Parts: sequence; structure tokens; C-alpha cells
Amino acid sequence: MGACRMGALRVLLLVLLMGAAALAQGPTYGVGRTPSAEEVRALDISIGPTGQELPPGRGTAKEGALVYRAKGCAGCHGAGGTGGRAPVLKARLGPEADTWRRGRVLPVRSPFATTVWDYINRGMPLNAEGTLTPDEVYALTAYLLSINGVIPEDMVLDQESLPKVKMPLGDAYADLPEWKPKTRRLPGYPY
Repeated sequence: MGACRMGALRVLLLVLLMGAAALAQGPTYGVGRTPSAEEVRALDISIGPTGQELPPGRGTAKEGALVYRAKGCAGCHGAGGTGGRAPVLKARLGPEADTWRRGRVLPVRSPFATTVWDYINRGMPLNAEGTLTPDEVYALTAYLLSINGVIPEDMVLDQESLPKVKMPLGDAYADLPEWKPKTRRLPGYPY
């Protein structure tokens, strides 16, 4: 009798699992539609390390300083990238500060210059995200990289030169230990 009861439980469990699978594949309600390939491409604005997705444009640090003032970046990040209520954009540089331990400053700690461009393009300015032109984003990226000593002030950034910028973190980002949820992060590591 015990074996019969176990068999019945197994059958019941199988029926429940099949029913759950059928419900997960539930009916469609005629709401929405599958996006076209063009619509998906328009939403895919991520810029990878190689910069293949970068749009045409150009900018220098001098132009970026003007954009920084004109777009009100200093209102949140402070004049010159320090002293505001938003994250600091200029690392403290000095003889005791090596490139690895300059704090959590995106223009220094990012493994790729394209990541800096991507973040500015998607996330700035606050409450007006996505309103900067590619030229403005290139200029702001050049400005931030320049004030952090990553590139010379007169360097022109564009879709060809930006991916070639060597970031201070270099390949060290690949040496980060794997982080597991709910565990403390190691001091000195950016993420």
C-alpha cells in the first residue's frame, strides 16, 4: 500500500509540473507586438570596449570644459569635477597615489575609455539623460580623461581614437576576485 501511495504522489507531482508548464506558456492577450530589427537596434545603445558602436563625432578637453560649464555639470559634480554633491570626477593625484588606488572615480577606474563615453551618453545630465550630442559626449569624455591625467589636453577623441586610450586600471580589472552577493567587498577593489 505504501508503494501505491508513493506512485500516486509521483503521478500527482508530474501532473502539477505539467500544469505549471502549461500555465507558464499561457495565452496571448493581443497586447503589444514583436519589435522590428530596426527598433531593437535603436534601443541597443550600449558601447563595448572596441567602440564599434560609437557614432561619428569628435571632441577635445578644451571643448569639454565649455560643455561642462554650459550643461551645468558643475552644479552637481563641482567646479573641475570636485566638491559637488554628486560623485567626484577628478581623482586626487599625488606622488603617493598610484593609478590603482585613486578612489571610485569613473574616468580613472573604468577599464575602458568607451565605458566613460557610454556612461555620459546614457546617464547625463541628470533628468535630461540622452540629450547630449555625440560631439558633446566626446568633448566631456576628453575633459574628464584629461583632468585625470589619462590623455593630454590637446588630444582629439573620436570613434577611432577613443577605444585606443589606455586607461590607468589597464588589465587589472581582470584580476578582481569574483564577488558573491551578500559578501563584503575587498578594500581597494572598485566593484
